[in-house]
Parts: sequence; C-alpha cells; structure tokens
Amino acid sequence: MLDLRNKDGCVYDEVSLGEVMLRLDPGEGRIRTARMFHAWEGGGEYNVARGLRKCFKLKTALVTAFAENEIGYLLEDLIIQGGVDTQFVKWLPYDGIGRGARNGLNFTERGYGVRGAVGVSDRAHTAVSKLKPGDVDWETIFGKHGARWFHTGGIFAALSETTAQVALEAAKCAKKHGTVVSYDLNYRPSLWKGRESQAVEVNREIAKYVDVMIGNEEDFTACLGFEISGNSSNLSSLDIGGYKRMIETASAAYPNFKVIASTLRTVKSATVNDWSAICWMEGSLYQGMEFDGLEVFDRVGGGDSFASGLIYGLLSGGDPQTALNLGICHGALAMTTPGDTSMASLKEVEALMRGAGARVVR
Repeated sequence: MLDLRNKDGCVYDEVSLGEVMLRLDPGEGRIRTARMFHAWEGGGEYNVARGLRKCFKLKTALVTAFAENEIGYLLEDLIIQGGVDTQFVKWLPYDGIGRGARNGLNFTERGYGVRGAVGVSDRAHTAVSKLKPGDVDWETIFGKHGARWFHTGGIFAALSETTAQVALEAAKCAKKHGTVVSYDLNYRPSLWKGRESQAVEVNREIAKYVDVMIGNEEDFTACLGFEISGNSSNLSSLDIGGYKRMIETASAAYPNFKVIASTLRTVKSATVNDWSAICWMEGSLYQGMEFDGLEVFDRVGGGDSFASGLIYGLLSGGDPQTALNLGICHGALAMTTPGDTSMASLKEVEALMRGAGARVVR
C-alpha cells in the first residue's frame, strides 16, 4: 500500500513539476488557414495539478519557470484561474528576443474523422528548460510546507540535460520527506530525437525513486527498454497477458514501484476512440471500465486527466479498482471539451462511473 503523509501536516495535497506552454487553438479550423486562435494553458505535468484542483478540489501547486514578459504573465493568469498555487514559479529575465529564455507556444488542431489531430510545438530555449539543480528550494516545498504527492514526467525530463537532473533532485527530496512520487513517462519522439538511448538512461535513473509509474506500451518500451508482446491494436482483442508480462518485468526491475498504470486507447478515427486502462498494485492486475466508441472532441490531455483521477483515488485511500475507474472516467470527460485541461466536476465523474448516460440535465 502507499504510505501517504498525514494531510494535517502538509500544505499541499500535490505538487507538479513541468513545463506550461501557451496553447493556440484554431477551434474547428486548421492551423495553416487560421485567422483567430483560442488561448489555453497546458502541459503534461501541470494538467495533473489543475485537474486535481478544479475537479477534485485538492490543494495543488506548480513548479515551473517563465520568461518575464506579457506571455509569461498571461500563462500565470491562466494558471491562477485554474486554482493552482503559483508561488514556486521561477521568473527569468527576458531580453526582448528570447535568445536567453522564452515562453513556449503549442499550436494544436483537434482533427476530425480521418484527419488526425496535429500539434506544432515552438518550445526551444524556454525558461523552464534552463532550470538546473539548486534553482528550486525543494526542502522548503517538501520539508517546510509539506506535500502528500509529487508528480512529474518524461516531457519535463526531456527538455534539456539539466531538467532531467532537476526531476531527479526533486524526486529524491520528495522521497526523503515521505512524499509519494508519481511519474508519467509520456514519451515524445520529437523531444528525444537523436538521443533515444539517453531517454532510456535518464528515465531508468529517475524510475528508481518513483512509487507510481504511468505510461502506455510505447512509453515503457522507449523510456525503460521493456518490451510488450501481443496485439494491442484493438481493445476487444487486447493481449492483457502481454501487458501483464511487461508490468511484471518492470516491477521486478524496480521493486520500488507500488503502482503501475497504463491507458489503453484504440484510435478508430480522430473523433472516435476506444478508451480504457489497467492498473497493477501489490501483485494484482486490475482492468478498468471500457468506453467503446468514445466520441472525442479534443483528445489532448486525456492521459493527464486519467492520471489526476487515478491520483485522487489513491490519495483518498480508495481501492485500486475505484482509483482506476476515476482516472478512466475523468479522462473520458476531459476529451469531450476543448483545451488541455479538464472541465469536469467530481459529481460528473462519479455519475459516469455509475453508468450515467448523456441525457440532458435540467
């Protein structure tokens, strides 16, 4: 079982470490022909903190860095609207060009039917990629303030040589103070291009300090070097045995893993996915609810919302099956609305877990 810190002794339920970019969304149109964009904030690790705050009403904080200019202030304002504490945000000077540090942009179009979603990231030399060990006072965060849970992931670790070191530094300090550490492998080929072997080296080192490991079969293969066998092209014919063998290999290699979770997604089209997840805990494998033919409005952030639902369930002391289904339902609901972050409520998540349909609510 997870050994959770006492809530009364911690200011924060959860703290996330990661990059936040300004997402520019052309709505129903395409990036290449857009004349207007909707602005959102988003980032794999941050999305988890926001979901835990807005949907599940937990106290969360974010560790990141911005270049101090109007875009940075906009990102800060969006995060504040999401209720996540920004006191640990680092501000780097902006030179007017972005040569020293800048804020990342993420152009994302949703896709429709046979046209897949498209993401174009503009994130080189971002302020957060400049973070290095010693820049963040982790002792204050985990020791003085206290946090029950710490979450980061492979996207942040991939940004630069030093961000991987910062993730490792943070995980070690969290463990020192009894804080549960979760990590979403979130492999992005574009971030590791030309240094694929380093992805394995970096993630294997960080994995030594992780309690809850999250990722799909590509993540475990590319980041930890574990192979999955069997056909995962369709949920109905999914070789769960293959996943189980992969999980057994990972848990044997890392006995510190207390929970291993993986989302299961079959993309039938950009707007129709099969969606589910599995979870391993204390030697038992749990298979969650399945949504066959889930209609997707915006798939970006679905996995992050799964992670926040799972974390909420585990933080609440729930059994693994309940925690898993909380994650699946929260992720499903997050994909019915635009933007990276969830707009769902706990009431809606719980209703969906009970089998609520899509009838109008008046």
